[in-house]
Amino acid sequence: MAVQRSAPARRYDDGCAAAHALDLVGERWALLVVRELLLGPKRFSDLRADLPGISPNVLSQRLKDLEDIGVVGREHLLPPAASWVYVLSEWGRELEPVLQQLGRWGARSPSKPQAPISVATLVTAMKTMFHPPAAQGVSSTVALRMGCDRFFVRVQGGRLDVQRGVPEAPDVSLTGDVQLLGGLCFGGLSLADAEAGGLVVEGDRAEAQRFLTLFQMPEVVNRV
Repeated sequence: MAVQRSAPARRYDDGCAAAHALDLVGERWALLVVRELLLGPKRFSDLRADLPGISPNVLSQRLKDLEDIGVVGREHLLPPAASWVYVLSEWGRELEPVLQQLGRWGARSPSKPQAPISVATLVTAMKTMFHPPAAQGVSSTVALRMGCDRFFVRVQGGRLDVQRGVPEAPDVSLTGDVQLLGGLCFGGLSLADAEAGGLVVEGDRAEAQRFLTLFQMPEVVNRV
């Protein structure tokens, strides 16, 4: 029986550094795998769950490609987990501002579809759409609870920092699914409507309202 060989990698054969970058991470799903790993190490099964549109074979190939070029590595967790996880290299993490800029550019598209988002998408979008002028004089901590995922957002000195974990004494906690929180932060959903949809707000409601003003979507371009 003949052995099926994978197709040779496509290359632009162009001396531009941008062309080379696309040679490295321009294949479909590659940058989305990077996006998911920006939150930290993940198992193969975690990546499959967070990227439901990708097949196992394609995910395996993309991870291998990213490993081969030095963007992704593998680590073995100690017991009781005792499993292999994928993790971004330092060079791989340098793709975060690239993804953020792509996000801002894509958000201006008049044909951007309404589709489900992952937790990594929400966190990346918060960093991308944060509007520093709106945060002048703001000093607060907001806890986010989405299923098993726990994050907290600190806003201070006109800067925003998102960390995984549970803060000791947040000013306000928002609990709900990722789609609901995404609509609240970026989709124009009001706090009252989000609560009607299942969002739970604990703590300072005024702080929750102010938190939502810190994100500004870019203006959608007009079609020519």
